[in-house]
Amino acid sequence: MSFNTFGHAFRFSTWGESHGPALGAVVDGCPPGLKLSEADIQPFLDARRPGQSKYTTQRQEPDQVKILSGVFEGKTTGTPISLMIENVDQRSKDYGEVAKAYRPGHADYAYDQKYGFRDYRGGGRSSARETAARVAAGAVARLVIPEVTIRAWVAEIGGDAVDPAHFDVAEIGNNPFFCPDAQAAKRWEALVDGARKDGSSLGAIIACEATGVPAGWGAPVYAKLDSEIAAAMMTINATKGIEIGDGFAAARLRGEQNADAMRPGENGPEFLANHSGGTAGGISTGQPVFCRVAFKPTSSILTPVETVTREGTATEIITKGRHDPCVGIRGVPVVEAMMALVLADQKLLHRAQCG
Repeated sequence: MSFNTFGHAFRFSTWGESHGPALGAVVDGCPPGLKLSEADIQPFLDARRPGQSKYTTQRQEPDQVKILSGVFEGKTTGTPISLMIENVDQRSKDYGEVAKAYRPGHADYAYDQKYGFRDYRGGGRSSARETAARVAAGAVARLVIPEVTIRAWVAEIGGDAVDPAHFDVAEIGNNPFFCPDAQAAKRWEALVDGARKDGSSLGAIIACEATGVPAGWGAPVYAKLDSEIAAAMMTINATKGIEIGDGFAAARLRGEQNADAMRPGENGPEFLANHSGGTAGGISTGQPVFCRVAFKPTSSILTPVETVTREGTATEIITKGRHDPCVGIRGVPVVEAMMALVLADQKLLHRAQCG
């Protein structure tokens, strides 16, 4: 059995490969009557699009989305919305060596063991190219939750973190790193460029905050908002960890330090802290929903790495082609999209049960 679908009431399935003719998504469960056109989706794809700076892959893909179904006279019909993005700049010849030997850290060996063969051209479904389809689906999800604002940023690259004292939301769109700290962005220019010139790569941590989420979304025990967000983020290529709220840092606090104290307010309780990341018992509290997602260094690098061939012979491999020296940078629009997809799903599930 294969799993290419995510969500419950609001579901999406992605299809296509890195070096195939196209890739895309089918969104099902979207309420009817929402205004939707390609122009509503394209800005999010443009933010993720490759080749926009020397700090990302130089593959040139316009990532122009086409809506094939589910929209009539500019509004959603309630039927499946099919979205397609053509691949126009594949260079499969770059992957000749990958066909012979496995890339350590990549999905090559695991795919081969599961299916008995693999699409070595860019990694097929294991390529981060698949995330373009998620971003397109996430743009549709945002229409379902107009009360929510989602913002993500790169909080750390290669162990170098932003300074909270220098945090400036307006700065996120002013540099190629989605970085809210102008000084950190300047440091990252040399850091990422150095890794690229060395034929290596760097990891990153992305932070994401959703404001405007009302109290009550999510469900106890097996459908916690926390677990749905965690599952969504862990499906993104190259992710290796996620924290909700303070995450692992909460384990180093005392109970009174970790508690999100409350006081009476004009419109209900007011919280004095948000260590829990906007959830309690798996249900949203009305505070900002906050998470941090860890991305490993890109596995496709020009530095020789020991590996084996399909026949089990020892060898070394370098991965030619055009790859991100830090895949986490372009992960920002993807993290935002997955947050939107989860929250849209949870809104509809809440409405179905509680009205």
